[in-house]
Amino acid sequence: MEKRKLGKSGIEIAPIAFGGNVFGWTADEATSHRLLDAFVDAGFSFVDTADVYSRWAPGNKGGESETVIGSWLKKDKSKRDRIVLATKCGMGLPSRALSRSHIVESVDASLKRLNTDRIDLFQSHKDDKDTPQEETLSTYAELIKAGKIRAIGASNFEAPRLAEAARIAGEKGLPRYESLQPHYNLMERGLFEGALENECLKEGIGVIPYYSLASGFLSGKYRSDADLAKSKRGAGVKKYLNDKGFAVLKALDGAAKKHNASNTQVALAWLMQRKSITAPIVSATSLAQLEDLIAAPRVELDAESVAAIDKASAPG
Repeated sequence: MEKRKLGKSGIEIAPIAFGGNVFGWTADEATSHRLLDAFVDAGFSFVDTADVYSRWAPGNKGGESETVIGSWLKKDKSKRDRIVLATKCGMGLPSRALSRSHIVESVDASLKRLNTDRIDLFQSHKDDKDTPQEETLSTYAELIKAGKIRAIGASNFEAPRLAEAARIAGEKGLPRYESLQPHYNLMERGLFEGALENECLKEGIGVIPYYSLASGFLSGKYRSDADLAKSKRGAGVKKYLNDKGFAVLKALDGAAKKHNASNTQVALAWLMQRKSITAPIVSATSLAQLEDLIAAPRVELDAESVAAIDKASAPG
């Protein structure tokens, strides 16, 4: 399978990443372990989680996803060398979320929950304008030297702040953000395209977008208000039931038929063919869903299909 470089980190990954937000939430431990086994056995490696997953679920406090991954790794220690493990900190705190003390504490807590001695990609989950970026990057330098993390990434950063971090890293000889995790899909192109995408291309920053399928809307299973009750995420896609949304689905329908693929696979293939994108992040709660998702790299969209999808999904 094709491997793609994650920024300039030296890390290479297959072009689909597994989002661990479902572990310990909509996928229980046993199901999560089966999904992880199937993902790795199919030749994929990148597993992304965060210390806050899944704090939003009733009865959870955060760290559940990391704990599930950790119990999976404990069952078979050989799996650790077969995956690229990514997690994050800094979401949900009122201030100083990326201060030295909080990052050090967070990394140690994540290592313990994940049942590992190293994190391949540790990400700043949200920009922290109360903490100097030099303090954050210097802390990461210490943790890389200690062998606790291999590379760093950013999530939910705006272009000027990402550029500032790159400048500071270059001037001070500090680690640079090798990846960006933005909200990006066919229904939300304006959130990434433009200054943010240009900054990533300029600096050679890998891009691993979340909400790649617009909360499931791009799968095509939500086409009317009546469909919204099909899953817990239904309410989150109501905003896409409009002329633009229906036009995007029509373009995906056409490409899916032409390529004998699912709408899900076409939407992911569109992302993967974009020069800036390293690997879209996807989540699954069943093996059938996972099989659909990981077939996406086999879909090679023709120019006519890409143009039709581009036109229907154009921002603005």
